[in-house]
Amino acid sequence: MYNMRRSILFIFCCLSLGVQAQVFKKATQKPAQVVSVDAAHLEKQASELMANYLTPAKMSGQLAIAKLEEYNEQLSRESLMFPSDELYGSNWDTINVDPFRSKSVNFPDTYTIDCRAYVSPIDNEVKITSKYGPRRRRMHQGTDLKIQVGDTIRAAFDGKIRIKSFERRGFGYYLVIRHPNGLETVYGHLSKFLVNENQVVHAGDAIGLGGSTGRSTGSHLHFETRFLGKTINPEEIFDFPNGVPYRDEYVFRNVKVNGKSTNTYVTSDNALAIHRVKSGETLSVISRLYGTTVDELCRLNGITKTSTLQIGQAIHFRARPISVEASSTAAKQTAQETNQAPKTASTTALTAENKPVVQTSPSDEPIYHRIEAGDTLYSLSKKYGITVEKICELNHIQNNIILKIGQKLRCS
Repeated sequence: MYNMRRSILFIFCCLSLGVQAQVFKKATQKPAQVVSVDAAHLEKQASELMANYLTPAKMSGQLAIAKLEEYNEQLSRESLMFPSDELYGSNWDTINVDPFRSKSVNFPDTYTIDCRAYVSPIDNEVKITSKYGPRRRRMHQGTDLKIQVGDTIRAAFDGKIRIKSFERRGFGYYLVIRHPNGLETVYGHLSKFLVNENQVVHAGDAIGLGGSTGRSTGSHLHFETRFLGKTINPEEIFDFPNGVPYRDEYVFRNVKVNGKSTNTYVTSDNALAIHRVKSGETLSVISRLYGTTVDELCRLNGITKTSTLQIGQAIHFRARPISVEASSTAAKQTAQETNQAPKTASTTALTAENKPVVQTSPSDEPIYHRIEAGDTLYSLSKKYGITVEKICELNHIQNNIILKIGQKLRCS
């Protein structure tokens, strides 16, 4: 009986030990499987990281393009919110068409205006009814385009509405838009507004309806282009019949004439410029100052030779400044045409009044000339057979000096 109990106990212990062994085996195998799975996952991640590491340029390029597009979009929004702020100096005048009406302006010598995004302000075929320039003793500062009352008027460029107003004896209902390219455009004689002041608009957006309000004799759009408050002839920039700009870029030039730039501005070498009349100035004085004629000044300004000039009055002229090089070349050509010999003690030349003047050699007594009405450095160079540069050198003056009547200049 005792032996039987020992046998049963032995068998039970063996069975217990077997079960524990199976449990221990399973327990030892589980972590191995987990480790195996984790290693595969880590290997996959490492492969992906390695692939990204091997193509950094592609990822960086895509990121850079996205950032650049975001930056450009933000820049475009800011340029529309504050158009040409670097030019106008935050001068956001909502009353005067010329924001610098009572202020002095320092014009840049040149400024490039991007015209590529231009859209014609009217949809129908363009017919110009009145050009930019003098008209009935006043200056017409824009171009009139034929329209019908109610025709849609569109913004010429992206920009922001600076003025939305009414002028009974002038523009009627009108808008002024400032653009990021530096220009401002004016739309006059409207019958209805479709935008509000300070609203951002894009090229081609409808901004109003055409009409004949204000000082108008018939339905038309009065269209102006301005740069820092000063008008530019729109027909110099835009080919209205074809609805395109003449060039992708228009260059504004601030030309100095006789060393003066405060009272003049021009938009091209042969464009209209303005002179503000000062005390004591006459048409004759102004014509000599800018190398033009009294008749030309009268024609451009719709006045007569006997008209009384007022101080501050705007006199329009065409600026054709003569450079030192041009003067020198012209003098040489004149010398060749008249077969003048080199200067000696016995050589003579004819003055503008056809009076002979004895030319002496540099070793003789210097020749002096007292300035009379109409004299210029160029006329003196022709008169005495000397270059403008030499006259300036002898008298220690600049070629853009304004000559005064009675002034004495050495000419040899």
